[in-house]
Amino acid sequence: MKIKIQGAGVGGLTTAIALKKKGFDVDVYERHEGRSDIGAGIVCWPNASFVLKELGMLDDIALQSGLPVKMRRISNDGSNLGALNILKLNEKMGYPSFSILRKDLMKVLESHLTECGVEVKYGNTIEKLVSSQSGSTSIHFENGATSHADIIIGADGRMSSVARAFVNGDNRPVYQGFINWIGVYESNEPIFFDIEVRDYWGVGERFGIVPISSTKAYWAGGVAALKVGDKAPSSYKADLLTLFQDWPSPIETIINETSLADLNKIYVHDHNPMKTWHRDNVLVIGDAAHAPLPTSGQGACQAIEDAWHIAELLENHNGDLESLFQEFTKIRFPKTTGITMGARQFASSLFGADENASEQRNNNSINTDYNAVINGMAKGWSSGLPICV
Repeated sequence: MKIKIQGAGVGGLTTAIALKKKGFDVDVYERHEGRSDIGAGIVCWPNASFVLKELGMLDDIALQSGLPVKMRRISNDGSNLGALNILKLNEKMGYPSFSILRKDLMKVLESHLTECGVEVKYGNTIEKLVSSQSGSTSIHFENGATSHADIIIGADGRMSSVARAFVNGDNRPVYQGFINWIGVYESNEPIFFDIEVRDYWGVGERFGIVPISSTKAYWAGGVAALKVGDKAPSSYKADLLTLFQDWPSPIETIINETSLADLNKIYVHDHNPMKTWHRDNVLVIGDAAHAPLPTSGQGACQAIEDAWHIAELLENHNGDLESLFQEFTKIRFPKTTGITMGARQFASSLFGADENASEQRNNNSINTDYNAVINGMAKGWSSGLPICV
């Protein structure tokens, strides 16, 4: 069976590795000219670590990662709002959580794909997918070339997915009313003495820091914004320092000492959940199928889960692609939809402009039963996977 994958992001590469390990013939096409390092970093939560271990990559991920012990919430005046014990979550789910820069994760994924005998075909932009009367779709590239496959997997992202447009009729992401400036901080001097995620909350503003080591972290500064505007990289630091100048240490240090080359500004979008993820022999996965906000903490993790599920289903493929794709969607739709909608709800609490609502949110966080939260996270994130909690 010949399988062609659009997109060499986390979902596309992981899927290619999973399928190749099952013995399938796989090609991966990417529109960029080389590996993309867009995005600062991710936490591979235990559900993703399960898949990465199954695919033989977890040890290499661990070498590039931090092992966060807590996720602490802090107000913009420095008050403690509570903390979740990540080690307890790991113990309950049976797998570790790793914080890793996206560029390092991508290097590991591409290295393992190369070991599987697959090289990404960079610089190949897919213009359109064309359906035939036989129900077999062809790939048409911008350079005029065409290609065919038994299965086409669209892992081409949330903002301009050709595959999502083919399956769903359009690919219009939904702006969710806030901006994220994201960055990578690296220093020679240690400033993180506990590898704990720090989530600072204000009124319509948020700053998150995820350490990798005592000297390295990725971070995001967010603020509510009614509409999508321009990007002016030369002003990013000044804008951030104005927004977060009175916030707790080490936020100002991190902003000042992050290079402009490691800064990006994102007007944050997601997608309304769609119930159909396939058309003919085309299946969408990852952000092309379900694109949660970064407040979910699960975007990349769910793309990694997609890879495991589609490989497991295809290994036992009986020739009926329609039934297989329906089964994949049946497994994945409820979980990913819940994550998408939960992330929207959390974002609305973070980026709302009502001071009273923000104060109530903070009080709720202080009074939260974090052991119950851990139990809920473990149950939700393990669903659909052979993980006992």
